[in-house]
Amino acid sequence: MPTPPRTTRRPAPSRRPGTPRRPRWGMRVATTLSVLVLGAGGIGHAVMTSLDTGIGRVDPFKDMKNRPSAGHGLNLLLVGTDGRDKITEEERRKYRLGGEPCHCTDTIMLVHLSADGGRASVVSVPRDSYAELPEHTDAVTGKRHEPHPVKLNAAYAEGGPHMTVSTVERMTGVKISHYLEVDFTSFMKTVDALGGVEICTPRALKDRYTGLDLTPGTHSMNGGQALQYVRSRHIDGGADLGRMQRQQRFLAALIDRATSSGVLLNPVRFKEVSSTMLASVRADAGFGTEQLLALNEAMRDFSPSSSEFTSVPLVGDSVSVKGVGATVAWDPVKSRELFRALREDRPLTAPHAPADSKTDSKPDSTPDPDAKPDPDSEHGPGRESGSAHKPPGHAEPAKPVESAKPVDVKPQEIRVQVYNGTRTDGLGKRVDDALHATGFNTTRTPLNSDGPDLRRTVVMYDPRWDLSAKSLAAALPGSELRAVKQQGATLKVMAGADFTAVTPVRAQEAPKGRFGAMTGDQVVCP
Repeated sequence: MPTPPRTTRRPAPSRRPGTPRRPRWGMRVATTLSVLVLGAGGIGHAVMTSLDTGIGRVDPFKDMKNRPSAGHGLNLLLVGTDGRDKITEEERRKYRLGGEPCHCTDTIMLVHLSADGGRASVVSVPRDSYAELPEHTDAVTGKRHEPHPVKLNAAYAEGGPHMTVSTVERMTGVKISHYLEVDFTSFMKTVDALGGVEICTPRALKDRYTGLDLTPGTHSMNGGQALQYVRSRHIDGGADLGRMQRQQRFLAALIDRATSSGVLLNPVRFKEVSSTMLASVRADAGFGTEQLLALNEAMRDFSPSSSEFTSVPLVGDSVSVKGVGATVAWDPVKSRELFRALREDRPLTAPHAPADSKTDSKPDSTPDPDAKPDPDSEHGPGRESGSAHKPPGHAEPAKPVESAKPVDVKPQEIRVQVYNGTRTDGLGKRVDDALHATGFNTTRTPLNSDGPDLRRTVVMYDPRWDLSAKSLAAALPGSELRAVKQQGATLKVMAGADFTAVTPVRAQEAPKGRFGAMTGDQVVCP
């Protein structure tokens, strides 16, 4: 793809011999459409035909040339659009959906349904992905554009579904079989029609922009609350990566709800839910009754482990492009391998590890999109001079990973600037070295503090990154947490005289397969 110019598993239920597993869909768009497709079985051709007439039609494949080869299986491009102009004023205020709609894709997912009907692979595509559009005429303004760089979600704004599909095909090499589009209204109404969904979170989630405010535990959400959950991107340092992961968890919860509530076995309830959803759905003309019924067999014995989720591997930090803004670039090698696996109809996850090996399993080498954010710290007046000597109290080597303390945020995702808060020469360098050895993304240039000598080590942080701060403080036992508004993403450690050693920490995560992919049974509530 082009590069810029400069984030306890339930055992899978057994299946009847010879019965294919049901695949699973992805994200906000897929959330609603999955309910329709999963429920196709046993309802009857007449009902399905009436549902088909409710789908809005678009022609995303018109006059498309030089498309990729079809490969094996079925590929659906699922997009969620910013349809806040279609919701009520009360809903706008309650769920903080103010502002003007962007007429762009708020969510993009590529869903691959395996040829044998036994697997659904869902790949989240960052909406801020760097992309290059060819020469074209703007679908809204009629203005002629020369080739130019954009964020991927802008392809919809400039050229609608057609430009979105052609751009995704060009970047991935995957031929899109069908295009499906859902907006905010359909999303909320479908969740409500299902009676809500259950979301589990091991930690508090709060986003002042969307109004999301969840305590640790299990929560039953209605459509509006679920929309807040999948839209939130200011919870911690995860930004869009964290948002995509929550959208995947939500989808797992939605499918779990649809398959366990009996709605798919009740023709009246099924038609009610499907009709509600389809009122705001748009799809290509080739996606209709016949396709829905054809997918039925593959989805009859659905289980969470039938689906797998991942995101496009990224490389490096976000890059600011003139006239475009901050963009993210795909890892050219790993993303190519990922999309080749889809074309060849291969699973993205490795076989599940035994339950007793979960704590020892490691994710694959796919880089974290949010690792190493750009420094945003305020530097002290002078740099600290290092020392070749190691006086008593120097940092000890990190302990084995097995004894590491579990935390919420990966050390690799936490950017740290260390300051020497004492007159002990070289203390800042020892703290920086020890944190870096434990995995923290330190600046490697410790500074001297211009304040009074500190007896106790202090961790200074922006409240928006409170989980990162708590994870860092866990590595510095006895340290004080001190919130500083508008400090930015970079945390500051003021090393005090009490420092002796860094305690190894690690983020608790479910085992991941190739490309960082996880199966549905790893992300739903236990």
